[in-house]
Amino acid sequence: MDLLSIILCGIGLAMDASAVSIAKGMSLSKEHINEYAIKLGLAFGFFQGAMPLAGYFIGSHFAKYITSIDHWIAFILLSIIGINMIRESKEKDEDASVVHSISWKVILVLAIATSIDALAVGVTLAFLRVNVWLATGLFALITFVLSFICVKLGKKLGSLFQAYAERLGGIILIVLGIKILIEHLFF
Repeated sequence: MDLLSIILCGIGLAMDASAVSIAKGMSLSKEHINEYAIKLGLAFGFFQGAMPLAGYFIGSHFAKYITSIDHWIAFILLSIIGINMIRESKEKDEDASVVHSISWKVILVLAIATSIDALAVGVTLAFLRVNVWLATGLFALITFVLSFICVKLGKKLGSLFQAYAERLGGIILIVLGIKILIEHLFF
């Protein structure tokens, strides 16, 4: 997996967190935007880096048994994750009420919930030639930056962008899965 693929995968994975960040940015009062942009960015970034790392170590124990079909596994997992992201983006409808704080418990639950897909991607990374530390570090950094920006954007853009962020992330993951399949089958 090349650097561009890792970055695109990181962007795709960050879309769940970005969509939540936009929604939270829309609901936060203006005076708390900077504080929660940092808190949400750090929490989302941490779990988007930690979950694929955990998935990688789980998957690496099984890699030797299924290397002949690893490209199919990567394609199927990334496609399922991408399709679910697109489907879920159509179902979400955030409450527009203004809040003045978000508890750490809520932030933690949101961070874990938005990074479960990253666990499956981490399993996929175990079957590919990838520097897992670079990949997970980039996933964490990309998610932090996008989440931080999206909290601020959420306050400015309202609900205009929310559904499209998660759909775009799903499309990116599906395209990445197709790319991996094509590379292994034809090159």
